[in-house]
Amino acid sequence: MLSPIARTLSSAALLVLFTAGCGGAEPATSDDPSLPLKVVATTTQVADFARNLGGDRVAVHQLLRPNVDPHDYEPSPADMRAIAEADVLVKNGVGLEKWLDDTIRAAGFDSPVVDASRGVPVRGGDGSAEEGSGDPHIWHNPLNVKTMAATIGRAFAAADPGDAAAYQANLAAYDAKLDALDADIARKIGSIPADRRKLVTNHDAFGYYLDRYKLTFVGSIIPSFDTSAELSAKQVADLVAEIRATGTAAIFSEASLPPKTAEAIGREAGVTVVAGEDALYGDSLGPEGSAGATYLQMEEHNTDTIVNALRGTST
Repeated sequence: MLSPIARTLSSAALLVLFTAGCGGAEPATSDDPSLPLKVVATTTQVADFARNLGGDRVAVHQLLRPNVDPHDYEPSPADMRAIAEADVLVKNGVGLEKWLDDTIRAAGFDSPVVDASRGVPVRGGDGSAEEGSGDPHIWHNPLNVKTMAATIGRAFAAADPGDAAAYQANLAAYDAKLDALDADIARKIGSIPADRRKLVTNHDAFGYYLDRYKLTFVGSIIPSFDTSAELSAKQVADLVAEIRATGTAAIFSEASLPPKTAEAIGREAGVTVVAGEDALYGDSLGPEGSAGATYLQMEEHNTDTIVNALRGTST
C-alpha cells in the first residue's frame, strides 16, 4: 500500500503530465533574458534568501507555507508543476527536506539543485537515524546565512550569467544587513544578566543561536530536532526538575507548534510560558504582516522576545 505522501506524489505527477500534454503553447523558459529566472525554494527561509539575492530577476515558488512544520509537507499539483519547470531549485539541506528526492523524481526535474548548507559548519545530532545528518536549523546564526546567501547567489549567476553583477550587488547589500543583525542580537543578549541566559523551547531548534550568542540550553518540550518526537513521562518530570534547579525564568513556545504541552510544563515548574503572538519562530517564518514575515524580522522578534522574558521586562 502506498504511503500518503507517495499517493500525493503519484497524483500530482500524473496531473503535471496531463496538463503538460493538453496542447497550447509551450511554457516560457528563462532562456529569454527578458524573463526572470524560475526558482523553486523549499523552506520559507531559503525562499526569503532567494528573493533578497534575486530581486526582480527571479520568480520564486515557495514550497512550504508560513508556520507549517517542514516535516508535514505534502506536494500539491502546483508545486509539482513549478518544480518541473524550474531553472533552479534551492533547498536548506542537512536532511531537513527528507521528502525532496522523491518529489524531484516524480516531477521530472533535471535542473540544478542548490544545497544552501554547503560550507556551513553543522552541529552534530545524537547519532539516531532522525538526527543522522546533524542539526538542520542552520539559519538561526546570521553568519551561516551569509554563507547560504553566497551559495544561492553563485547558483543564480551560473544559471543567469547576464545578471551576475546584479546578484553580486544584492548579496553585498544583504550581507550588510546580516552583519547589522548579528551585532544587534549580540548587544541585546548581552543585556541579559549572565545567570538568566537559559532557554527552554518547544523543540531543539535553536542550537546555532545558543552557540553564537552564548546562552545555555536547559531543555526542550520535544527532545529532538524533529517535531514528531515526544517526551516520556520521566523526561517531562526531569525537565520540570531541571527548570526548577537552574532557575530558568521562562519556557518559549513556537509559532508553528501547539503550546499545550509547554503550558502544562510551565504550570508544573511554576514559570512563565511565552506563547501566542510572542511565540518564537523556529522552523518557519510567519505569514505576511506578522513579526516573523522575513528572516531579519524573525530573528529580531525572537531576540526581543527572549530578552524581554529573561530580563523580566514586558514587550
